[in-house]
Amino acid sequence: MASNRQRALRAAIEILAAEGVRALTHRRVDEVAGLPEGSTSNAFRTRAALLIGITEQMVADELRVVAESPPGASPEQLAESLVSLFQRLTGPLRGQTAARLALFVEAGHDEAIRTVLRGARSTVVGPIRSAFVAVDAADPDLAVDLVTACFEGLFLQVVGLGVDLDPRPVITSVVRAAIGRTAPIG
Repeated sequence: MASNRQRALRAAIEILAAEGVRALTHRRVDEVAGLPEGSTSNAFRTRAALLIGITEQMVADELRVVAESPPGASPEQLAESLVSLFQRLTGPLRGQTAARLALFVEAGHDEAIRTVLRGARSTVVGPIRSAFVAVDAADPDLAVDLVTACFEGLFLQVVGLGVDLDPRPVITSVVRAAIGRTAPIG
């Protein structure tokens, strides 16, 4: 059984995804989580503490998702694993991705959230960087920057604007460019 803290975090992520940052209050989290009034406030004394708790929870969740989609050993497998990861993040995990987008906006003026997200980025992209090293990318750091910029742009299109697009050709092209290959992948 999930603790009150965990239930509050899950409810807070749900609120961020569905209603945005402005709707996030301790009282609303208690309501959505089915917790007694004041429970979220007891676990997270301030709104800032709640936002940091949400960010840390989402990072832990995303690390599990990345670990479940291990990058392949060839450029083709790497591209396919990244497509699969993107599809999970915009399919079954769409709500969490929407909540992350809301946190990105909040991080623009909240140093604490920005710090947590920066640390998370380096942890989450570690396996992806290793995969680019394994496929002999000329510049694995640039490859990671290209893929993350691609994902973030696609997230805005798909989750933010509701654009229906096939991510496969975009992600495959970015992987190809990141590796420095001129021949098509796959």
